[in-house]
Amino acid sequence: MLTSLHKRLLNDFQHDFPLTERPYQAIADTLGVTEDDVISALNDLHDSHFISRIGPVIPPNHIGVSTLAAMAVPEERLQEVADKISAYAEVNHNYEREHRFNLWFVIIASDAAHLQDVIASIEQETAYKVMQLPLLDDFFIDLGFKLDLNND
Repeated sequence: MLTSLHKRLLNDFQHDFPLTERPYQAIADTLGVTEDDVISALNDLHDSHFISRIGPVIPPNHIGVSTLAAMAVPEERLQEVADKISAYAEVNHNYEREHRFNLWFVIIASDAAHLQDVIASIEQETAYKVMQLPLLDDFFIDLGFKLDLNND
């Protein structure tokens, strides 16, 4: 059951997150609660899988370099290979797709040479070729959205 604090945190802070030394205190001041209340509520939301992380959305290739990548992995090895890929700090997420290329992920590195080193390492460790799909045109999609949380 979501509390009114949970709902406010989910709806009101998807954009314009306070960029201060103590952002949770700034949120608490806005909502009229304590910093500990905010941190506890965010931990609840994380533990309940309502949120997976709190962090910035940085446009691709503005800091370092990145590429979308895909691999064709036999179904029986998909979880094993996905786990290996997820272990790389440079991989920010991966997901399964219904296609011959069934494992997709994004790799972010400090520079092009490091990106290629990570790809080579993934290929060597998994024994599967990585198809690189570098960004050609940049389209911004606002990932924030108003949630209808009035009905419990």
